[in-house]
Amino acid sequence: MKRVEAVREFRLKSNRAGTKKAADYPSKFGMTTIPNSDYVVVPKVSSERRRYVPMGFFTPDIYCSDLVFLIPNANLYHLGILTSNVHMAWMRTVCGRLKSDYRYSKDIVYNNFPWPEPTEEQKQKIEQTAQAILDARALYPDSSLADLYDPLTMPPELKKAHQANDAAVMKAYGMPIKETDEAACVTWLMRLYQEKTKVQ
Repeated sequence: MKRVEAVREFRLKSNRAGTKKAADYPSKFGMTTIPNSDYVVVPKVSSERRRYVPMGFFTPDIYCSDLVFLIPNANLYHLGILTSNVHMAWMRTVCGRLKSDYRYSKDIVYNNFPWPEPTEEQKQKIEQTAQAILDARALYPDSSLADLYDPLTMPPELKKAHQANDAAVMKAYGMPIKETDEAACVTWLMRLYQEKTKVQ
């Protein structure tokens, strides 16, 4: 109760009207940004050494800090697209940097990302490969995402699951799966972006 009272007093001393009002409920978070649906979690900053930014897929009972972006109303299809080599190529091209690490941005990276228009079969395949990524992670319950996505120690099951997901996502974009390097992938995405944003 001492801690709750300390929160109430701290909020009452604030210059913000919203914070003062929150003093009426000192045992609750001042700001609740947890969705009421499944959601994808994207770290705001991630090591440049990683091939994939480690993204989470969580249920509403899990709370996150302000060091991540939350994408509400998400499903396995969204996770599959966002954690693919296609999205990673886009992210590495347009994102900002914190020192040399990737700095993900909702405005520049996410909002401008050109999504594919898959068939229902392609969408289902991406859902399956995204689930396989989660299943591969679950084989290592004592490892954090930072551990699992270390480029030197990434488990072979997880690497294989990501490769299958990459292939499924590239197919949904109509990209040639073989011999498509990152530069070719970005060129494809930029062309798609121009088509989607062209004034009619």
